[in-house]
Amino acid sequence: MNFGKLHHVEIYVNDLKKTYKFWNWFLEELGYHEFQKWDNGFSFKLAETYIVFVQTEKRFLDIPYHRCHSGLNHLAFHGSDRKFINELTEKLRNNGLKILYEDRHPFAGGKGVYAVYFEDPDRLKVEVVAKED
Repeated sequence: MNFGKLHHVEIYVNDLKKTYKFWNWFLEELGYHEFQKWDNGFSFKLAETYIVFVQTEKRFLDIPYHRCHSGLNHLAFHGSDRKFINELTEKLRNNGLKILYEDRHPFAGGKGVYAVYFEDPDRLKVEVVAKED
């Protein structure tokens, strides 16, 4: 039964090409597949849940996004285990992406939380958490 499960999340972005480049490889690492693609957006799907990215209209681009303002702060995904988090962290670094809270990585989420935190091109925080042992 799907009652109560998240159906989809839609995120407006500043630069659709940069966003696609970032999210495409990352979501594929998590088992998502490209679901839809059109001139002003794209989506990726895993089971019954999908994530949609849409190009922000030009008239709204001058209003900067910041995750600490009201609204979406971050997206958190399940990772399979610590090995997956370690491998993903290296891929992020190899792609020139900054690991957030590097001084506390991989325990920046607190005692017993093994995770990696980073940002997408619009500085939306993304988190991947390992399954607890």
